[in-house]
Amino acid sequence: MTLQLKSSDFNDDASRVARRLIGAILLVDGVGGRIVETEAYDRDDPASHCFGGRTSRNQAMFGPPGCAYVYRSYGIHWCLNFVCREQGHGAGVLIRALEPLYGLSIIRARRDGRPLRELCSGPGRVGQALAIHRDYNSHPLDRPPFEVWAAEAPLPVSVGPRIGISKAVETPWRFGLTGSGFLSKPFREGAKTGPSPKP
Repeated sequence: MTLQLKSSDFNDDASRVARRLIGAILLVDGVGGRIVETEAYDRDDPASHCFGGRTSRNQAMFGPPGCAYVYRSYGIHWCLNFVCREQGHGAGVLIRALEPLYGLSIIRARRDGRPLRELCSGPGRVGQALAIHRDYNSHPLDRPPFEVWAAEAPLPVSVGPRIGISKAVETPWRFGLTGSGFLSKPFREGAKTGPSPKP
């Protein structure tokens, strides 16, 4: 692993941060792996939780940058987002999938012994595998239990529309490690690809 990311590394457009995060290492209490899929959201985006303005539920998404925004999906799964842009803007990156690398026995136990491919292939699965919970909301990503390490080198990134949403469905703000077997869903044939920018 190389450089540990700081809050200033997230003070950028969510789409750029989401792409740069592909290949980064995410650890929570030493458990985690390589980020292989992300989605970006912004306050001007109808699919974003902060599109309608600040509420008690989405307050963490308005900053400061480099903190966690944690929400419960369908009343079941805790999902982890990285807050982006300057404080007060309202933007973030959803961590959609990891390649599990660290603390595999712990992850398997949390995920009821599922096959390796299914341990962290989806935002709810990531939340369960890393034991994400409400208390992590607004917690800085550069302080324990979190560690986020930049990718060691630029990697090929596939780009396409986000999934699991009903608004702004064609916005190409889903990013994935090209060829990864740990994505939540494959990218559509013909998805744009290119190298990830240097951290």
